[in-house]
Amino acid sequence: MNHLFVLTGGPGGGKTALLDALAERGYRVVPESARSIIKERLAAELSPRPDPVAFAQDILKSDIEKYRSVAVGEQATFFDRGVLDALYMLNAESALSRADIANYVQMILYNPVVFLLPPWEDIYAIDSERDQTFEESLEVFEGMKSWYSQWGYKTLEVPRDTVEERATFILQRLENL
Repeated sequence: MNHLFVLTGGPGGGKTALLDALAERGYRVVPESARSIIKERLAAELSPRPDPVAFAQDILKSDIEKYRSVAVGEQATFFDRGVLDALYMLNAESALSRADIANYVQMILYNPVVFLLPPWEDIYAIDSERDQTFEESLEVFEGMKSWYSQWGYKTLEVPRDTVEERATFILQRLENL
């Protein structure tokens, strides 16, 4: 069984807090690349994001490096977004052919169950690394749901609940896989 799990969805769904809770329970987690890229750009006094294609390419490169650095084994590892998220961005900009995307999807394999966190207006906040509106978050969520399904993944929506209950929900689903 593939023990590499993706948590994805629109911005502001609580992915980072959920990953922190999973890490506190002893699981390996891999942080989102986009936030670190934006932080680096802000520290260098650049705009938070370069043009969309360059930004998506930077995310893709970082996500592939992170994926390759995680040793495959029996321990569950949770990714804050996956390589397919960056491919979605590149596809939206018509920056990669369908064949190129398919090659990446075949090379970078995650568990077939992807945990999808819906946008949650009660916890949504704009900050220095998140500049999308809540409406844009809804669009990204729907896009991710469709995108992962197109590539053969089963998306499982994580209910809006406390962070601890959400972590328990995910871990219970792992037991059933």
